[in-house]
Amino acid sequence: MAEVTLEQAPPKVRDMFNRGFSAMERGNLEYAIDMFAACIHMEPNFHRARRFLRAAEIKQFKNKPASQITSAVNMLTSIPATVAAQAFLSSGKAMQALENIEKLLRKEPLNMSHIKLLVRAAEVAGEPEIAIQTLALTREHFGADTALLESLGKLYMETDQPRLGRECFERLVELKPNDPAALKLLKDAMAIDSMTKDGWAEAAAAGTSFRKMIRDEKQAEMLEREGKAVKGKDDIEALITENKARIQREPANINYRRALATLYANNKMYEAAISTLQDAQVVAGGRDPSIDQTITATRLMAFEQEIARLRESNMLAAVESKEQERDSFIFNDFRERVNRYPNDLGIKHDFGILLFKNGQINEAIQQFQAAQRHPQRRVSAMYHLGLCFRSKNQFDMALEQLQKASAELPVMDEEKKDVLFDLGKTLEQVGRLPEAMECFKQIYQVDIGYKDVATRVEQGYQNKSG
Repeated sequence: MAEVTLEQAPPKVRDMFNRGFSAMERGNLEYAIDMFAACIHMEPNFHRARRFLRAAEIKQFKNKPASQITSAVNMLTSIPATVAAQAFLSSGKAMQALENIEKLLRKEPLNMSHIKLLVRAAEVAGEPEIAIQTLALTREHFGADTALLESLGKLYMETDQPRLGRECFERLVELKPNDPAALKLLKDAMAIDSMTKDGWAEAAAAGTSFRKMIRDEKQAEMLEREGKAVKGKDDIEALITENKARIQREPANINYRRALATLYANNKMYEAAISTLQDAQVVAGGRDPSIDQTITATRLMAFEQEIARLRESNMLAAVESKEQERDSFIFNDFRERVNRYPNDLGIKHDFGILLFKNGQINEAIQQFQAAQRHPQRRVSAMYHLGLCFRSKNQFDMALEQLQKASAELPVMDEEKKDVLFDLGKTLEQVGRLPEAMECFKQIYQVDIGYKDVATRVEQGYQNKSG
């Protein structure tokens, strides 16, 4: 679909964009984000609105970064939206997938997992400009991320922007000077950029095939197939064959197995993808958490495909059963990974949150007690321990954990607010109202809009005056 410009957009969309732009200039980022999001909901190809949306989201996120606690909760609560986006992709509904991914990016606009999913959806939708916008803005914050540079550079090349692609690959080679793949990307980009400047493009237009200008015609054909946003059956079969040949040539190279698994998954061949990933895990010695995570994501895509099929057939009882099976899989998969990687305290922390949400308090306590040894998750683990003890009416231990967590947070950021708020609520429960009020007032003085802290503080003053 062609890009919709501001002049081409319907009057209502133009009005929302202008209101969003004015709000952004005033620093009212939340309202600006609402307006820009509404614009792209009505006109998905209004790229200018999407670019401003992403910029506003990133600015808001940088001004008010998510706490460790919020990030952990976001990770768990984003699973349904992520799975829904992957399901839409699997069923060929790429634009619906993009809409779901936008909801994820609103909370965490610099989450690389969400960004990679958006890039994939944009490519399937045949809208590379959407992917380019997001990657270009993300690059400003992750300038040394080689995977990002490679993806962005390839997208520039696919959209006939060789100068920008060349710049990405030049930076990539600076970071990976001895990587032959990076050097080849730069060499090819330089050749195409030179063609554009030197008039080779005109020769190609006159009938000289660019493929004839590349020495290795077979490699050129594979590059063409891999670069296509939408691949036909012949392309897919050829790529599968080529990736299998690469694996046979270099069986210890896990990246080739990952690439083959991705190819299978992108084309809804989930069992083949899972089998390939399991082979990769064997090659890795069975100890690669990222492969496990990819296997989990692929299984979830298979679940969502089956759920969508059952829902289309109006088999509602079967849908409910399959959803329960999916939820059980998520829980059991977490448990298995905790057992498989006993020293990974981050997994213990995240599993603890899932256990807590499921009401398995004693099991959650065990995970959080171990996770306190994780330098980055220590405060979050203490905070959640406090919530666990409070749910068991063990208020003295709950207060001890929450007070320790608060003491380790010198800055009044989102994490500090979360801890203080629950500390205040716990103090209320044991009748220590003046101390609870002090907790709420600390939050009120810096963020009157945080949860219902305004109501609590103002009610406290009314009670005093009464």
